[in-house]
Amino acid sequence: MDWRVQVGENVRRFRLARGLSQERLAFEASIDLTYLGGIERGRRNPSLLVMVRISQSLNVPLSALVTETSEVD
Repeated sequence: MDWRVQVGENVRRFRLARGLSQERLAFEASIDLTYLGGIERGRRNPSLLVMVRISQSLNVPLSALVTETSEVD
């Protein structure tokens, strides 16, 4: 499993479930919009601190971002 892809899929799923645009989530998490897009596409390897800011902005536990999708659905 590529963890970058898994994290990206989870970020995108939680973001869409909350009705947030990439732009809004990037703003709330204090990260660059293109960086967030790269995370969602599984092309970026976010640091732990970035993942914490994203999870806080999405109001989900940090562990939810690294949980395999099949376990969450």
